[in-house]
Amino acid sequence: MDEPLVVARGLEKHFGGFAAVAGIDFEVQKGEAFGFLGPNGAGKSSTMRMIGATSARSGGELRVLGRDPNREGPAIRARLGVVPQEDNLDLELSVADNLFVYGRYFGIRRPVLRRRIAELLEFARLSERSGDKVDNLSGGMKRRLTIARSLVNEPELLLLDEPTTGLDPQARHVLWDRLYSLKQQGVTLVLTTHYMDEAEQLCDRLVVMDKGVIVADGSPRQLIETHVSREVVELRVAPGEAPAMAAAVEGMADRLETLAGRLLLYTDDGDATAEHVHDKGIRPVSVLVRRTSLEDVFLHLTGRHLTD
Repeated sequence: MDEPLVVARGLEKHFGGFAAVAGIDFEVQKGEAFGFLGPNGAGKSSTMRMIGATSARSGGELRVLGRDPNREGPAIRARLGVVPQEDNLDLELSVADNLFVYGRYFGIRRPVLRRRIAELLEFARLSERSGDKVDNLSGGMKRRLTIARSLVNEPELLLLDEPTTGLDPQARHVLWDRLYSLKQQGVTLVLTTHYMDEAEQLCDRLVVMDKGVIVADGSPRQLIETHVSREVVELRVAPGEAPAMAAAVEGMADRLETLAGRLLLYTDDGDATAEHVHDKGIRPVSVLVRRTSLEDVFLHLTGRHLTD
């Protein structure tokens, strides 16, 4: 088996006395899509910056493409593609010129670069907009151009920070298709995302981070099977009735979660649990039976409180 492209052991990042990353272990294998999930402040972005050799680690070990980012940053960055959370394209240049200028930073010869630009514009579905100024593009087009730009140097490892934040559903799905195509071509992807469906669609493996540590890891399916039951019954209740109804359904599920206007009953047989609720004469406003998802895992592991 090929050596992992990224290996971290006890990786730490401190800002003064604050540990943004507090000793984490993970590996990214060649050709896989690896994700970091976590609430704001969990340490995802700090970890990504260390992998991208733009922020020195404070402790532990980190190898990226077989090199030490603290000592060999330029050599690592030359072999990376980076898609930042915010597009940083040159709005006054054309679509093609954005790729050309970026490609010249890597010393790519002009004939080679022109061929590569044509291929990338086709990949990003932007060939017909090659001469347009970037400022005139939609948000989805700009995002696809940013990804195309990150591929100019034919990177071995592509880092994507919240790749579809702010896009409408249609644009998100187009971008997912582009990223899935890259994965099929053998490009290794490392991404952060707040979208659980995105993680399920794209990631072969992922870690869930909270307060600077990894609280779970595995494939999306493994995480669901390990941390939540197969199904969940959602009972919508009238204002103020949640505590009383929670007492009435106690013991009907593997785990009960009480929210302001809902009760969540985690169970392996949602239909049977919903029928049990009905047979007991319990009448919520509405009942929904659904399969559990990665979002249920995420909220179970990191909580439902807001973080800034």
